[in-house]
This record gives sequence, C-alpha cells and structure tokens, in this order.
Amino acid sequence: VKDILIACVDGLKGFPDAINTAFPETQIQLCIVHMVRNSVKYVPWKDYKAVTADLKRIYQSVTEEEALQALDQFAERWDDKYPQISRSWRTHWDNLNTLFNYPQDIRKAIYTTNAIESLNSVIRKAIKKRKLFPTDDAARKVVYLAIQDASKKRTMPIRNWKAALNRFMIEFEDRLADYI
Repeated sequence: VKDILIACVDGLKGFPDAINTAFPETQIQLCIVHMVRNSVKYVPWKDYKAVTADLKRIYQSVTEEEALQALDQFAERWDDKYPQISRSWRTHWDNLNTLFNYPQDIRKAIYTTNAIESLNSVIRKAIKKRKLFPTDDAARKVVYLAIQDASKKRTMPIRNWKAALNRFMIEFEDRLADYI
C-alpha cells in the first residue's frame, strides 16, 4: 500500500493515529454504523427508535454546522438519560466529520466498513470449517480461496461509485493520477 485517501475505521483505539503516522495525508472517518451501534448499546428498546432517529439527523445532515446543531439538539433531549452518547460523539468528532467534506450522494461509500466486515465474515467461516491446519501455508490457502470465492460472488457495485470516483479524482487528483 503506497497511499490511503480515506480510511473508514471501526473505532479501534489508536488505529486512526497509526494510520496517520504511516500515511499522514489520509482522511480518517469513523464508521457511522459502528458509532451508532456503540451509542445504543445500553439504550432500552422503548427509547431505541427515537434515539437512533435523532442520531440519524446528525450524520445525515447536509453540512457539518447542521450536524453540530443536531448533536446539540440530541444532547438537549437525551443527556439526562444517556449523557455518554453525545459525549462520545463530541469526543470522536474529529474522526466523524470527514463525511461532510463530500456530497451526500457519495457519503455511504465513505462512512461504513460493511464490505470489509462481510469479507472478514467469509474468511472466519472458511477457517472455522477446517479448525486445524497442518501448516501456515495451508491456512493462507484457505484464506486466499475464501477471498477468491467472495470476490466472484460480489456482483453488487458500490452505490454511487462513479460519482464517488469522480469526486475523488477532483479531491485527490495528484495522488490518483498514476493509478487511473
């Protein structure tokens, strides 16, 4: 890997710093799906839909300013019951706001790690089936074959990929020129 334009990460502590150490120009975006999932981990079912709807107002805002206003409104409504949620979003804001640099129609290509998680699931399943490997090479082959099989089955393109690629060509022209 020679360069990373945008890294969508799942919140593993220290991961953004490690990426920026190796690739200082990389923009970091915390995975919104993970952020929401962690936010509602201790929210009872009776509040779940309302809390997730209010969180959606934050990350689906058109601008960062609008998102911060939505976060303030979220805090006003929910901080008495769940102060840790708005506190967490504010603490991680520097790695949550990257998506606001891009048009709404391509943000989903940026703010979730679901494709990676899906591939990891396929690899875990392949490894679990075999349980024991006689050599490291045998384990590598199973992982390789699982990835090959997953790539054959993946027929759905990334939503709005052409629009995203066009935007990335504008944003990162000097860094993409040799590859496209």
